[in-house]
Amino acid sequence: MECNFGRFIVAPLLKDLYNEEYIELLCKNISLEYSSFQQTSFKVAIFNVDFKDYELKERMRHISTTLGEFLPKEYAKAIDILKLIFTNFNHKYGLENMVFQDFVEVFGLDSFDTSMKALEVFTHKCSSEFAIRQFILKYEEKTMAQMCIWATREDEHLRRLSSEGCRPHLPWAIALPAFKSNPASVLKILDFLKDDISPYVRKSVANNLNDISKDNPELVKGLTKKWLGFSKERDALLKHGCRTLLKASDSEVLALFGFTKPSRITLENFTHTHNVRMGEEVEFSFDIISPVELKKLRIEFVMGFLRKNNQHNKKVFKIAEGTYKEMTKAVSKTYSFRPISTRVYYKGEQKLSILINGVVFKEVTFELV
Repeated sequence: MECNFGRFIVAPLLKDLYNEEYIELLCKNISLEYSSFQQTSFKVAIFNVDFKDYELKERMRHISTTLGEFLPKEYAKAIDILKLIFTNFNHKYGLENMVFQDFVEVFGLDSFDTSMKALEVFTHKCSSEFAIRQFILKYEEKTMAQMCIWATREDEHLRRLSSEGCRPHLPWAIALPAFKSNPASVLKILDFLKDDISPYVRKSVANNLNDISKDNPELVKGLTKKWLGFSKERDALLKHGCRTLLKASDSEVLALFGFTKPSRITLENFTHTHNVRMGEEVEFSFDIISPVELKKLRIEFVMGFLRKNNQHNKKVFKIAEGTYKEMTKAVSKTYSFRPISTRVYYKGEQKLSILINGVVFKEVTFELV
């Protein structure tokens, strides 16, 4: 449920996915398969004095480690119980079911085969992408061989896991430094999956390529040249996989996707807000003019946010992209300085630039007051 206080909507906290309802259902289902399960004691252990202060991953780890205290000490028996009850959770819950994979990560590192079979089950509707990474770190060759097998399965969830689990920069996850320096074994999987019939899988392949581009841009450029032009689906995958390079205005990558350096374009009638109050919006507008068809354009703006150290941190935002047959395009845009959890704004001089196909056409400043 969302609560509306005036003009602000307070969304529920992710950590509250792990609530009394979820734990109650977990207890009931475990008790059906394991009669010795001590429901009352388990719930007391879960809802300790610190539980309300735990964040999402802390709650997940707290639940999985506490399960280890109340389930059979033999890992294989405990996993059999969790696999049996998982179906009942799979229909109703999603993200919160990470607790099942986390149990494997915490207790199953020394039981490779049992754990791989468990992760196959638990990856549905809540990917095992986080847990698999500990196995990659401990048994890289063996785990990547398993992921190559998953890449060939009919189940799209397993194919997606084979790509998502080995992303070098997977958000919220432990890093895989070996794949940052040498992603060769990752690329074998991506090559196999690049034309997968499932958009769910192809999106993961694109995200993995984008991760690789951060450490190995030339490698991804070479692959893009090699793979481009086979189908519209593959081209879309490659473009999404090159999004960091595109945002970096890499001229070679821009040209690969048809965004050539504009030669006859001018930017006119530019206006922008000069003073913006904290919590309000900067507004700007302009016209793109050419004596001939505008053709294929990627229009972006760059915010140079003032940081605490008085330096400016650049962030690129896309305004529009397409093939334009007209000779003039009017553009207007706003950016809100309403407080958000992922960025802190500091009053003072901010910078704004306009990019067309990676070329800077306008640079201005404004004050955040």
